[in-house]
Amino acid sequence: MATVPLGCGEKIGFRYNRLCDKTELWGIILEAIAGAGAVASIAFMFTLLVFIGKVQDSNKRKVLPTQFLFLLGVLGVFGLTFAFIIRLDGGTGPTRFFLFGILFALCFSCLLAHAFNLTRLVRGRKPLSMLMILGLAVAFSLVQDVIAVEYIVLTMNKTNTNIFSEFSPSYRNEDFVMLLIYVLVLMAVTFLTASFTFCGSFTGWKKHGAHIFLTMILSIAIWVTWITLLLSPFPQSRWDDTILSSALVANGWVFLLVYVVPEFCLLTTQQNPMDYPLEDAFCKPQLMKQSSGVENRAYSQEEIAQGTEPSWDVLYAPYSTHFQMQNRTSQKDFSIPRAQTRTSPYNDYEGRKEGS
Repeated sequence: MATVPLGCGEKIGFRYNRLCDKTELWGIILEAIAGAGAVASIAFMFTLLVFIGKVQDSNKRKVLPTQFLFLLGVLGVFGLTFAFIIRLDGGTGPTRFFLFGILFALCFSCLLAHAFNLTRLVRGRKPLSMLMILGLAVAFSLVQDVIAVEYIVLTMNKTNTNIFSEFSPSYRNEDFVMLLIYVLVLMAVTFLTASFTFCGSFTGWKKHGAHIFLTMILSIAIWVTWITLLLSPFPQSRWDDTILSSALVANGWVFLLVYVVPEFCLLTTQQNPMDYPLEDAFCKPQLMKQSSGVENRAYSQEEIAQGTEPSWDVLYAPYSTHFQMQNRTSQKDFSIPRAQTRTSPYNDYEGRKEGS
């Protein structure tokens, strides 16, 4: 009869021992951290629903569905941690190989769609619509879904769910990393796109880009670490589950603390006019030059005195009519002439001839 681990009951199966075994504290610790992360993700999801009506900036409101989808992915990441704490068998094997890449692809796709929209806002261009941002996130993540489905079907030969536990540890780890190549590419593209958000004249949107940029730096560091440890021949295979579950928990909390929390802090801030191109720039009398008359205080005294004009020709305001102000030409005389009397040739006539 097998001995019951310290802290576990007699009715708990062997595959669940890590959830309560005090001799393997890493399982209990990661279980608690993952549970806290799942609760925090759900709390943020409800908070996001409450804040929908309080978001004043329309461009921030467009990203809310994508951010809600991102929180669903983060919740899945914390939930998947328990599949790695529970021992590998016919039930947890397909779950690990199928959901690991799909959940991270969903999270990184949401970050990529948000970063792509920020690259337009930071340059003053027209932003994407709500459906376009959400559609990009879903489209990017679907690629990993297709890859995972094909791999699971081909590997299990449709019915053999125990095949993953029958693999040797080295072969299983190599297959696991190979399955995530698209996710690695997605991470690199998201990192590059986030770096482009720092190039623009509207600095207010750069804060959002900085959140994504820092999130990607930490995520890449976590992934490089766990892939190196997983493929390294030095650690024993019994630490593989510890490495992968720790990576899930660490990356999940990076998503929450580095991206979600700062975004929530900026969610209800008032719209800053400096973050958008001026829509009424053509109404400003900067291009008109006073030619005559009493001095008008609306014009710059220095400009009138020097008789100079701005070095730029026209003001262009996106999202408005292309009406352009031009300098006024000199005023012409359109006054109506007054009627004048003419001298009569008979003024000096007195009824006599000249010289008489």
